[in-house]
Amino acid sequence: MSAAVPDLRTAIPLFARHLDRERNASPHTVRAYTRDLEQFEAWASAELKRTVTPAEVDHLLVRSFLAHLHHHGLKKASSARKLATLRTFFRFLAREGVVERNPARALLSPRLEKRLPAQLEEGEAAALVEVPGDGPVAVRARAVLELLYGTGIRCAELTGLDLPEVDMDNRMVRVLGKGRKERVVPFGHAAQRALEAWLPVRESCRPREDALFVTRTGHRLSDRAVRRLVGQRVLAISLEKHVSPHTLRHAFATHLLQRGADLRAIQELLGHASLSTTQKYTHVNARHILEIYKKAHPRA
Repeated sequence: MSAAVPDLRTAIPLFARHLDRERNASPHTVRAYTRDLEQFEAWASAELKRTVTPAEVDHLLVRSFLAHLHHHGLKKASSARKLATLRTFFRFLAREGVVERNPARALLSPRLEKRLPAQLEEGEAAALVEVPGDGPVAVRARAVLELLYGTGIRCAELTGLDLPEVDMDNRMVRVLGKGRKERVVPFGHAAQRALEAWLPVRESCRPREDALFVTRTGHRLSDRAVRRLVGQRVLAISLEKHVSPHTLRHAFATHLLQRGADLRAIQELLGHASLSTTQKYTHVNARHILEIYKKAHPRA
């Protein structure tokens, strides 16, 4: 990138392209980052009453933006996310020589309450993935959900899978994760059976590309379609919990840990760069053990 970026508005699509091509971010992530940056650019331009260049943004302007959000009632989690977006954006611009320093780096994120993700018991996860019916939509839904729960891969990783990346004989998938890091993840017999049922249905859709999961017209299945599918299953089984595709990823890790899997192995399977990211599941497991203790010990 040339260091001569005329204004913030011009820099945003360049950053979005970097997220997509270099960091392999999901379409949902790219849209979220872009929305946050467009909001900041619009606010900064209105505040300064002119077009703003990246070099003109300092920590005081970023702090004023966060104060503006707080004044209008934005939750701490949303403010923290927008600050993280600005940090990442200006880190990219600094690396490219557009700005000398990252103006958002020194600002502290709002302190957030640490919340554990929604938990699925093993029986709830089983009920969620066991989609009844043998029609094309039901067969595809079963395969999608079995693979999500059976591998712990992200929604974007699942929709990005191509047929050659699935080894049915050895029950393995080759996944391209965040930062275009590749990993191989095994799946079980349940997911294998679901995929074997899906593949002939897939061919009947006359797929237009190598995508593992396609629509009835042969196009690659989208993240949004998978999220909608999960929501429909939650309603169908009357599960009173907020469940998303990511919940199945949490369930995958939690249930492995509860059954004695090594934390390092779970880290590799999930594709976490740092073990500290995986360690949140130890808190989930501790809660599970405490619940067992309270139910089982005579003097609990």
